[in-house]
Amino acid sequence: MHPQAAREARRARAVSADERVRVRNRRHTPASQWVAGILLSVLVFVGLFPFLFMFVASFKTNEQFYASYWSPSWPLHLNNYVDAWKQVQPYFITTIIVAVAAIVGTLVLSSMAGFVFARYFFPGRRFLFGMVAALLMVPSIASLIPLFVLMSDFDLLNTRIVLVLPQIAGNVVLATILIKTFTEGIPQEMFDAARVDGANGVRMFRSIMLPLSLPVLGTVALLTVINVWNDFFWPLLTVTQNDLRTVSVGLSFFQGQNVTSWGPLFAGYTLASIPLLLLFTFLSKYFLAGIQGGVPGSGK
Repeated sequence: MHPQAAREARRARAVSADERVRVRNRRHTPASQWVAGILLSVLVFVGLFPFLFMFVASFKTNEQFYASYWSPSWPLHLNNYVDAWKQVQPYFITTIIVAVAAIVGTLVLSSMAGFVFARYFFPGRRFLFGMVAALLMVPSIASLIPLFVLMSDFDLLNTRIVLVLPQIAGNVVLATILIKTFTEGIPQEMFDAARVDGANGVRMFRSIMLPLSLPVLGTVALLTVINVWNDFFWPLLTVTQNDLRTVSVGLSFFQGQNVTSWGPLFAGYTLASIPLLLLFTFLSKYFLAGIQGGVPGSGK
C-alpha cells in the first residue's frame, strides 16, 4: 500500500475511534450528570440547612418559633436584627480591629520572610525554614499556658494587644510557607533582569514580588480573618471586659442574655456569619489561586 494511502487509512480509523468514544460518552453522560447533580444537591442542602434554619428563625417571635418550627412565618420581624445589633455591635468592632491588625502584622512579617527564604541563599537557610515548618506540628494548646503567663507578665491582659499578638504569631508560620512556595514559582529571570537594571532587594520585593503575589496574600488575609473570627478559647481566657470581647466569645454571653428570645438570638448568629460569607464570596478566586500556587504570566 502506498505510504500516503496508509496514513489516510490510519487517520480514518483514528477519527472513527474518536467518534465512537464521543457517541458512547454522549450516551452515558446525561445519566451520570443527573446522579452527580443529585448527590451534590444533597450535600449542599445538608451543609446549608443549619444556616437556612437559623436565617428563617431570625425573623420569628417566640410564638411563631414554637408554632411553625421549620417553616417561615408571617409577618417577618425585622426588629430582631435591630435588637441583636445593639448587643453584638461592640463585639464586631473589637473583632474587626483585631482582624485588621492581625492581617497587617501577618502579611508584613510573612511576606518578607517568604521572600527571603525563596530568593536568598545563606548558610542555615534550609535548617531555619525546616524549623519554621516544624512549628506547624506543635499544637496550639501546648503553648497556651506559657503564652498566658507571658502576656500576664507584660500586663497585656484585658487589652486588644493580647488578642492581636498571638494571632500574628500563629498565622505567620503557615503564611510564610505559602508565600515562600508561591514566590518560588515566579520566574527567576524577572529578578535577574531587575538586578541587572540596578534594583536592590527592597525594590524587587516591592515591585516584583508583592504585585505578583496578590493571590497568595489574599489567601493569607482570608485565613487570618477566619482564625480571628472563630477563635474562642484565647479571648475567653484573657479578656473579661465586655467591650473587648470578640464575636465568638460575645455570642456566648449574648446567648445567655437571650435564652428565651429565639428571634434576636438567631439574628445575632446570622449577623456574625455574614462578614465571613461576604469575604469568601469576593476573595474566593484569590484564595483558590493562592492555594494552587499559580503565578500570572508564568504558565503555571
